[in-house]
Amino acid sequence: MRIVIKVGTSTLTTKEGLLNEQYIFNLAKEVFSLREQGHKILIVSSGAVSAGKTHLCIKDKHKTLREKQAFAAVGQPLLMSAYSKAFAEYNNSVSQILLTRDVFDRRANYINVRNTLNTLIENDIIPIINENDSVSIDEINFGDNDMLSALVALAINAEKLIIFTDVDGVYNGTPKASSLIPKIDHITEEIEKLTSSTSSSGRGTGGMKTKIIAAKIATASGVETIITNGTKLNLLKEIVLGSFIGTTILASKKHLEAKKSWIAFSKKPKGTIFVDQKAEDFLLNKGKSLLAVGITKISGAFKRGDTINIANAQTKKDFARGLTNYDSDILEKVKGKKSQEIKNIVDAGEGEIIHRDNLVIISN
Repeated sequence: MRIVIKVGTSTLTTKEGLLNEQYIFNLAKEVFSLREQGHKILIVSSGAVSAGKTHLCIKDKHKTLREKQAFAAVGQPLLMSAYSKAFAEYNNSVSQILLTRDVFDRRANYINVRNTLNTLIENDIIPIINENDSVSIDEINFGDNDMLSALVALAINAEKLIIFTDVDGVYNGTPKASSLIPKIDHITEEIEKLTSSTSSSGRGTGGMKTKIIAAKIATASGVETIITNGTKLNLLKEIVLGSFIGTTILASKKHLEAKKSWIAFSKKPKGTIFVDQKAEDFLLNKGKSLLAVGITKISGAFKRGDTINIANAQTKKDFARGLTNYDSDILEKVKGKKSQEIKNIVDAGEGEIIHRDNLVIISN
């Protein structure tokens, strides 16, 4: 079984912000045990920013993006050193993979990353994956790597994604005053409303909200997701077997194929196409391609091949996502037109704005 384990900052560091090296040794021990059973393990690990900041004896909570990037540059070698020492005790080799959001946008880059990860795990090398915070041009925004762990799980066709946090799982309300939800068949709006947008420890950048978003992505692509307390490492084998304290979010029975998962979740949308009700019905219920005649409005600047959200013109709600055959400036000229009319406006124009093979329904 291919398993992605995501370890967040709050789990991996002490209250003072130092790397918890004993915890990393314990994690290595439990991962070694799983590998002995034939499982392939990848670890998505946060902690570099916190480790670097503490190493530099900086206590101010509010720092700029470039300062966080500098902390990450200092902390990442410390993080990898701790992992290397811990796994060396079990004769396991580790590798460092640093990713930025734009790696997932280009299909060729995405496939290269996927091939690298597959090659590593096939050769019994454990990838330690983190966002490349020190060079990221966007705000550090993977949600303490929750989103990144889901995208990695999709890329390698994992069976399980285990997200470690500082509580036992998803609760009906505040953890200390409500009951744990042991199983979620499908992430509903009610489940999403239960979650907080911030890290309870104050050391991470995520929170339960980002974990639910990650789970939504993973489960839609066939990856069962588990949210549980990362301090209970001795239960990792039980987590894999399905007997543990935590929340299991079941994989969708009708999950997306690999390419459509990439379109739906890995590529960052560059704009939005608004369509009328008739066009929405054709896309949702008849499996048709998107034609220009049903388009009422366009938002954003994008190029052919970019990922675009498709939304209902009245409700403004996104319901699909796909790869556009047209640049936004050309689409402005052909929106609302019939296919025959487009041929008189654009030379060698495509019949479809987004072909059904490159279109994914994300909400129905």
